[in-house]
Amino acid sequence: MKISKRAQSDARQLFRSCQVNGLLDENRVRQAVTLVLAQKPRRYLEILSRLARLVKLDLERRTARVESAAILPDDLRTDVANRIKKNYGEGVSLTFDRNPALIGGLRVKVGSDVYDGSVQARLKTLADSF
Repeated sequence: MKISKRAQSDARQLFRSCQVNGLLDENRVRQAVTLVLAQKPRRYLEILSRLARLVKLDLERRTARVESAAILPDDLRTDVANRIKKNYGEGVSLTFDRNPALIGGLRVKVGSDVYDGSVQARLKTLADSF
């Protein structure tokens, strides 16, 4: 569905009004959606569609997934968490997963950013160079 520029602008404005100190407030989003559904302004479905997309992108941006070949010790987890929060802000939620296929190293995914320092990635790069 193609969304008009006016609907995009309204959705962005609504999205900004749902933020508190740079973080998305879930209750404000609910209130905004309820208000838009009650008032039904022109092209309200486009506005809600764009708002849903903006919320989804923000949630992805605020979610970090750290994969390692072995379970990380607590001090290393704390160090990784502090570095991610330093770069992406305090509102980032972290998950630590074990992925034996990595062989060694870490793979960190925050939103669309991927930092791959795993042995598996290095072996793949080496194999691709041949």
